[in-house]
Amino acid sequence: MKKFGLSAEERIRSKKEFDLLYSNGKTLVSASQKFKAVYFFEKNLNPEFKPEVKVAFAVHRKAGKAVWRNRVKRLLRVSYRLNKESLINSCYSKNRSLFVAFSPFSVNCKNYNKINLKDVMPDIIELIHSLGQKK
Repeated sequence: MKKFGLSAEERIRSKKEFDLLYSNGKTLVSASQKFKAVYFFEKNLNPEFKPEVKVAFAVHRKAGKAVWRNRVKRLLRVSYRLNKESLINSCYSKNRSLFVAFSPFSVNCKNYNKINLKDVMPDIIELIHSLGQKK
């Protein structure tokens, strides 16, 4: 696993994992109410269990046009990639797996026509830090 990469093993791709996340997950919203994270912790006492962090990025169709939605997803991915180390270390130390989906909460094309990394990064760092502190 690359330090700043985001491989296919680190992403939520299957319908089973998405269903698990959205049916059993809890929601965490950033302090500025811009972004949210839906998360689900899985703890296993099996000795062969390997903790992992799997992530997804979702933007609702009503948030804006495809170009804007893809830009937001790209900015979310970059923000996560650059700051994921503390979250991964926290999950390994607590011996649990984490499934998380990041998405905008109040951010849409009308409010933020031109969105930049500086608008996204602080909220994602806050969400990552909050997830690392969860028991």
